[in-house]
Amino acid sequence: MRITLRLTLSLIVAVVLVAFLSTYFDVKDQKQGMRDELEKRAEILAESLNETATPLIQRQATAELERFVEHFGQRERLAGVAIYLNPGHLLTMTPGLDLSLVTPPAAIRVAMEKRQPTGGFFRQGDSTLYAYGLPLEYDGKPVGVLALFHNADYIDAQTTSLWWHSFISVLIQVLFIALVTLLIIRWSVLSPIHRTARWMKEMRTRGMAARPMLPEPDLFEPLTEEVAHFARSLKAARAAAEKEARLRVQAESLWTAERLRVHVRSKLRQSRLFVVSNRQPYMHVHRGKTVETLVPASGLVTALEPILRATDGTWIAHGSGDADRETADTHSRLRVPPDDPHYTLRRVWLAKEQEEGYYFGFANEGLWPLCHIAHTRPVFRSTDWAHYQAVNQKFADAALEEMQGIDQPTLLVQDYHFALLPRLVKKERPDARVAIFWHIPWPNPEAFGICPWQRELLDGLLGADLVGFHILSHCQNFLGTVDRTLESRIEEERLAVNRQDHLTEVRPFPISVALEEPAAATALVSSPYIERAALLRELGVTAKFMGVGVDRVDYTKGIVERFHGVERFLERWPNYRGQFTLVQIGAPSRTHIKRYHDLLAEVEAEADRINWRFQTSEWRPIVFLNRHHSHEEIDPYYRAADLCMVTSLHDGMNLVAKEFVAARDDLQGALVLSRFTGASHELRDALLVNPYDIEQLAESIRYALEMDSEERSERMQRMRRVVREHNIYRWAGNLITELLEIRPEKEKGKEVASPAVVELATRRGAE
Repeated sequence: MRITLRLTLSLIVAVVLVAFLSTYFDVKDQKQGMRDELEKRAEILAESLNETATPLIQRQATAELERFVEHFGQRERLAGVAIYLNPGHLLTMTPGLDLSLVTPPAAIRVAMEKRQPTGGFFRQGDSTLYAYGLPLEYDGKPVGVLALFHNADYIDAQTTSLWWHSFISVLIQVLFIALVTLLIIRWSVLSPIHRTARWMKEMRTRGMAARPMLPEPDLFEPLTEEVAHFARSLKAARAAAEKEARLRVQAESLWTAERLRVHVRSKLRQSRLFVVSNRQPYMHVHRGKTVETLVPASGLVTALEPILRATDGTWIAHGSGDADRETADTHSRLRVPPDDPHYTLRRVWLAKEQEEGYYFGFANEGLWPLCHIAHTRPVFRSTDWAHYQAVNQKFADAALEEMQGIDQPTLLVQDYHFALLPRLVKKERPDARVAIFWHIPWPNPEAFGICPWQRELLDGLLGADLVGFHILSHCQNFLGTVDRTLESRIEEERLAVNRQDHLTEVRPFPISVALEEPAAATALVSSPYIERAALLRELGVTAKFMGVGVDRVDYTKGIVERFHGVERFLERWPNYRGQFTLVQIGAPSRTHIKRYHDLLAEVEAEADRINWRFQTSEWRPIVFLNRHHSHEEIDPYYRAADLCMVTSLHDGMNLVAKEFVAARDDLQGALVLSRFTGASHELRDALLVNPYDIEQLAESIRYALEMDSEERSERMQRMRRVVREHNIYRWAGNLITELLEIRPEKEKGKEVASPAVVELATRRGAE
């Protein structure tokens, strides 16, 4: 109420002030207009009397002059006429004029002295008069002054009337505005605020999380955003607290985002974490006249954001969005996340030819096929290599700039785009702890030997203190490649390389996803059968069983082999024709590279060919969705599918397999998984297949569809346990912990193998 009163009074004062100033200037203008009109009338009248009065004065016709001034003194608002002789003696004046006018007023004296027409207002008793003096001349000689006196009281009267009229008008307006203001404040301001306050109280006391109903105008936009952010933060905090409490009750020790945040912050202490990757966690793009923030779907962001938030870290990445420059500051930095800034995003700008050579050229036409050994010939060009070196140096310079003033910084480099960066950084900052995680497979030494610059790549990687891969066999391939290529000492027991007095540890860290167990109230709410029918109906297909595949359209993913498996399945078990449909979600990837462009055409052609063989008016065996899908769009397919097919020809891990398992909280669905993926080393209860064996693929589809419900549930339960315990937070926690346990360079010679290293060595020997 107090705020409403203050606001209303302030508005009233403002309206009154504006009205007063407006009226003041309006009255002033009107008063000046009436005065100007009076002066003009006096001037015209004096000129008209000049020709009559001058001869009479010359002849000294006193009687005629008296009649003259008496006659012209009867006009409206003309108080009278007087004639003065120089130097100011009254000759005659209209009867009724005040006797004080015997002495000419100031305006008349000025007219006499300057011998030019002069007028002026003056007070006489309670009246205001206007005096106008016109010098009279005869034969070029001054003979006197004709003085006209007008009553100007009407000007003051009209001015006063205008002031009163304006006051009454303003008073009515103020009362009306005050009433309307009170109603507007109550309906449009106080009511939404009260509703929001009640909602926040209910959310705080009862745990409600619905969005408050606030009006849309710009007035409430900041409040709406902050309240929504408050709700999300409170909900997330409650969920984290409940989860931690539940885990404590169950005596479990799972990694969560909160545990990861606290753990890493305690390990880092006063130091800072820096991450380098090609893809950025937040990208800005133009959408019409607005700028939109995009968050790429990435397990990496899920894993690393809690750490960067906790340590006020810095993420260094390529600024690839068309609105990225205008959203960053002059130092190419911005604070993220946009709605709750906790860490810094440093963007690195690349010229188009640099991106073409470093990313699409050397990284994806060279290293990608080289490491995946997927029957696509790697292409190595010296120009691409030059761009790869230049871009690595550019990112290294950015990282070094961000590290200035930080004691013993921690740098985590991501993937095959930055093989040279660890050495470049370590050379300038030997006190930094540097790790690189290689997200794709590492081939055998013979295959990697194809690369013309293998020595430079290996030397760059060995600048790191820690090199991580998904599985142990990739670590072994890397150590074998180093042993065959560079002069170094391989320390088998500790899984490390000693080169030029620098020790690089090599470890497997299988990446994963976040598996969130559903709350009891929300678990198993919807039926996968109902969802499946709805999804297929939207695709224009009627089928009883549904399989799903989710991949980038890449030659390593075995999409064509998967289609051939479906074709062979329908050939061998024709009773499933019209019953089973595979929905293949295929995001286009790197399509301006010829191999990828040709592959997309091949995938579409094979889907069309197989459909042409088997399809009916209401059914087709393969639905190929050739566009990018968000995680929210993909999740219903995971939940509704009878089986998920992951048939990669070679893959470092493949998180689609783990995403499918994480989505199946109903403990249904079967996973057909290539044994050439890193995920197959953990998800032993999947139906493991050789994607090159089409007969085995067909058999695995049949077995998945006909599997006993109890067996399907037990398999999924065991796989979910693996994903739950070895989640993305554990991956990040193990990786960062291992890196932070590395002592500074000068102390490395004193290190001994940790129990974890001994265990890894034992496993390596067993395999």
